Amino acid sequence: MHSRRKFIGQVATSIAGTLAGGSVLGANDRLRLGLIGAGDRGMQLVREAITCPNAEVVAFADIFTKRLDEARKTVPAAKTYLDPRYLLDDKSIDAVLIATPQHLHAEHFVASLDAGKHVYQEKTMAFTVDHAKRMRAAYQKASGRTVQIGHQSCSSGQVMDAAAFLASGNVGKITAIHSHMYRNTPHGKPQWSRPVYPDMTPENIIWKSFLGGAPQHEFDANRYINWRFFFDYSGGNVYENMCHQLAFWYKVMNLQIPKAVNMVGGVYLWKDGREVPDTMNVAMEHPEEILFTWDSGFGNNELGSTEDVLGTDGTISRGQQIRYLPQKVNRPQGVEMLGNNKTGSNETKAHIQNFLDSIRGTAEPNCPFEVGFRVAIACRMAVDSYRLGRTLRWDGGKEEIV
Repeated sequence: MHSRRKFIGQVATSIAGTLAGGSVLGANDRLRLGLIGAGDRGMQLVREAITCPNAEVVAFADIFTKRLDEARKTVPAAKTYLDPRYLLDDKSIDAVLIATPQHLHAEHFVASLDAGKHVYQEKTMAFTVDHAKRMRAAYQKASGRTVQIGHQSCSSGQVMDAAAFLASGNVGKITAIHSHMYRNTPHGKPQWSRPVYPDMTPENIIWKSFLGGAPQHEFDANRYINWRFFFDYSGGNVYENMCHQLAFWYKVMNLQIPKAVNMVGGVYLWKDGREVPDTMNVAMEHPEEILFTWDSGFGNNELGSTEDVLGTDGTISRGQQIRYLPQKVNRPQGVEMLGNNKTGSNETKAHIQNFLDSIRGTAEPNCPFEVGFRVAIACRMAVDSYRLGRTLRWDGGKEEIV
């Protein structure tokens, strides 16, 4: 208990320092950024980055010519490349934002660190265990390089609220964390589905670069634009959203890689050719004797997205705000308490600003490599469990899923 409380106190202190104020920056502190992967998420990162003091986006790399044309509308003076290696060859670029499909993360992460760049890596950090290990080796070799993993809730003020509630001792022995994430869309508009346009052709898309190390397929515009549907490139909603909910509590509670994971579900709603499930339930047994469960679906949004940390003396419930609710059986005089911070759209900007401050040496990354590594392994275990139809376990000695 003492070590966990000490860790939680360190988390709160670190976050408080980051949120309390930025540094006074001079002209020499200006950072030049490049983006690999100019899709919707990548461009959202760019729009936030260019509002940060003393930062500019100077280059884009993407395999689709149309996306480079669109990127120029946001930053007209930026250079554009169909091959990210040319972007990485530019010695004037300090840092790279990576927002490519999940199966390409390791390729671009390793290349960026090897080129001497600081890296902001979108979630989920690694697609497979092998990718995670390759990325770790590159990170360990890249002395002095800053890495931030794109779980932006780790830059939320809610981290301080959660840490304070845990450090108070009023939660008691925690045995379970129950979480869920539900969405709904109008009839005929499947979640994640994107239209295939006539200009999505082999002439305009470098298909070989999209495939990377994935299994070989003939050009397929639907696979390109709807990559989230296919296990070759995506971990589905486990990699899109469960990862975020895990990352928050992995950071706050310092939870380690699960001992065992089981996932069930299926494509119950959207029969549109997707392979990844639209309805699912995940149970993760953690070595801290905490069962972390997560369920999700795309056919009803009544439950929304929340997590409840369940202790013998109280509950920490996280939604738009965090609140503490006492367990009257053990704390009859306990009172409900509300955290000070709400979730908001500024989390992504705060996360990027924290990345930039960390490069300058005035902060530490709010979602460091180690958190991203543990989250990625847990997510891979869940997806593999679903596909194999059985519970999977983590061999910590061999660092393998068994």
